[in-house]
Formats: sequence, structure tokens, C-alpha cells
Amino acid sequence: MVTRLDWTSQPGGALHGSVRVPGDKSVSHRSLMLGALADGTSRIRGFLEGEDTRATAAVLQQLGVRIDTPADGERVVHGVGLHGLRGTTQQLDCGNAGTGMRLLAGLLAGQAFDSMLVGDESLSKRPMRRVTDPLALMGARIDTQDGLPPLVVRGGQVLHGISYTLPVASAQVKSALLLAGLYADGETEVIEPHPTRDYTERMLAAFGWPIDFAPGRAKLTGRHALHATDVDVPADFSSAAFFLVAASIVPGSELRLPAVGLNPRRTGLLHALRLMGADIRIENERESGGEPVGDLLVRHAPLHGIELPEALVPDMIDEFPVLFVAAAAAKGRTVVRGAAELRVKESDRIATMARGLRALGVAIEEAPDGATIDGGAIGGGSIDSHGDHRIAMSFAVAGLVASGMVHIGDCANVATSFPRFLELANGCGFRLA
Repeated sequence: MVTRLDWTSQPGGALHGSVRVPGDKSVSHRSLMLGALADGTSRIRGFLEGEDTRATAAVLQQLGVRIDTPADGERVVHGVGLHGLRGTTQQLDCGNAGTGMRLLAGLLAGQAFDSMLVGDESLSKRPMRRVTDPLALMGARIDTQDGLPPLVVRGGQVLHGISYTLPVASAQVKSALLLAGLYADGETEVIEPHPTRDYTERMLAAFGWPIDFAPGRAKLTGRHALHATDVDVPADFSSAAFFLVAASIVPGSELRLPAVGLNPRRTGLLHALRLMGADIRIENERESGGEPVGDLLVRHAPLHGIELPEALVPDMIDEFPVLFVAAAAAKGRTVVRGAAELRVKESDRIATMARGLRALGVAIEEAPDGATIDGGAIGGGSIDSHGDHRIAMSFAVAGLVASGMVHIGDCANVATSFPRFLELANGCGFRLA
């Protein structure tokens, strides 16, 4: 049972300093899973100490994988090999982690034993047929509750590779199919309507699995082996996003965000903010564990409304709540379309952001796949984040430029993706309580 936690946010002045945001959640999840299935011992540095990633670690430990924690932000995963997981009669609790549940569904589809994946109240409302239907085409047997969790994954199935075109671009669905493909006979190919994040593909290659991938497609054959490797997790771009918008909209601000992951399938918000007039520079570009990394320097700049190019949408799906705040603080109108995926995240993010912004006096009109936001003044008021961590942090940013105090309800789930958010935010000039 999560204790209810509310916040207040109010203007405090310019933001300054260097903010090292937590490790990338997507990379943290995947490094645990591939490390568990690898031969040998993998060391992970920069691991995100969030509830979602800890839930994935706990599930793998229930399945017989030894995972040590020598220090905060570090994990040592003693791999058991592709066929070394052990079944359990216990439920495997994914908490709030949609990534964890969907990827584990693919990973467990090829095991010899049955498994039950469960989640918290929020995760239990999230659609799973987008994963279970294509896995069924590969020969998997996964029972759902009318398409919702819990998922009962039936072991002992013979999986075969398929060529599958995703109806909706989703890195999670793609990753689940590729993980099932490790156990399948023949070739598994995933084709996307728009390119999505390629974390799984890059990491499979880093762990030594033969894989062929390019933007919009990936294919591999089964029955190879994963070899342990060390992973340096870059700072999470989605976590950096709140500070990029905050420093952009608060006059006089300048923030540095070191070692941020700049996977091109993840940085749509960076391009969107630049189109709006943001002053964001990339310095010290380099590569770490197959992932591009750089330091971001952001300074205040007056933002203006834009018609968001739909090509950017798949590369910023987690950043839309804070983009809506940037749009509300900008001069003019911002139009977002092609983002229907936001309706089925931790909350209906279009509806939740629209209600919250209206409560703060912002003119916003919902569409089935987006919204039209008329920027200008943001007022004080009370909003409910509906337990959605990204909504809560986005309205914390809105409070920086509001004319009165912003009260944000139901913020406890921020710990799932961004532990120490309050501490880091207040350290650079937020006034959050």
C-alpha cells in the first residue's frame, strides 16, 4: 500500500547548477534481464534505484538469479544462462513497471515452467493484448483478464520465429518479441510503422547475440548464447526532460545535465523544444555501452508555440506531459497530433494533463490523439496527478512560472522512476514541498 503524498510548487527564481539525473530506466531493466540470461557475471553501474527497476530485479531473483548490490546504483548479476531460470509458484510482482511486465512476458514465454505476472492497481489497468497477441502467433500461451494483467504465462511451449509488423509503434512490444525470439526456432523479425527506441537491439549486440537492426526493423535467430558484459547506464533523458523545460521557461536560468543518454529514438523532446526556441547545447558527446551520451547545457529562452511534427511523436512519448507544460508557458498555440498512445500510459495522459492545465487557467482543447494548447499565463490551483509520476513532476515544473501556488495531489509514484526528485529539484532552485 503506497502512502498518499501531495506536493506544492511555487516560483522561486532562476535555476542554476549541475543536476545528475538518475540512470536510464529502460537500460536498467534490460541490463538486468540480459545479465540474468547471460553466461558469466555482469556488472551494472549507474543503475536506476527506482521501484520499477527494483521490482524487475526482485522477479529475476525469485527465478533463481543471484543479484548483488555492492553500492547504491550498482548491481552485479550472476547470469544463469539462457535456460537456467527456475520456476516458482509465487506470483511475480512487477509493481508499476509496464516495461518490466511486457518484456518479462516475452522472456518467460520460452521457459519450461508456468509463471504469473502481477502488478499494482495502475499496472493492472494497462492493456497487454498488444504483447500477448503477437506472442501467441509465435506459439506462446499467455492468459489475461480480458486483455489486462495478471498474465499467466504457460511454460513448455515450442516457439517459432515470425515476421511481425507492429500495428502501433512500441519499443516494449518489439522488445518482448525479440526476447521470445531468443528461444524460438528460426528467425524473428519485427517491423515498425515508425522507428522506436533500440535499447534492446543495442544491448543484445553488446551481450554478443547476433542481431541485425536498423531504424524501423530488427531481426534475430534463436538458439545462440548471451555473454556477460559490464554496462554503464547513461542518465535518463526522460528524467532530464523536466529540467530542460524548467530551465527553458524560468528567466535567468542555466543548468548543466551531465552524461545524459542521447539515443536518437529517445530525444524527440530535444528537437521539439529547439523548434519552440529553446537554447539547449550538447557538449562532450561520446559513446557508453553502445549508447550515445552527452552533457546538456540549457539556458532560459522565450518559447513560442509550434505544430509538433508527427515524426517526432514516437521519439518523445514519455515526455508529452512536460511538453504540455512548455506549451502552456510558451507564446502562441501548440498543436499535438498522432499521440493516441498517451491514452493508455500510467494514466490517460492527454485527459489528465488537460484537466490539470485547465485548473491552472490554461486554454487546452483535447483531441483523440493529442491536444491544442494556447500558451500564456499559468495560474495557481490544485490538480490531481492520478498517481502518474510524469504528470506529478510536470506540474512541479509548471509551478515555477505560475502566478500562485500549485497543489499537486497523489505524487508517491514519483519514486518509481525518479527517486530523489525533490532533493535534486530544490537543490537547483525549485520551491517544492
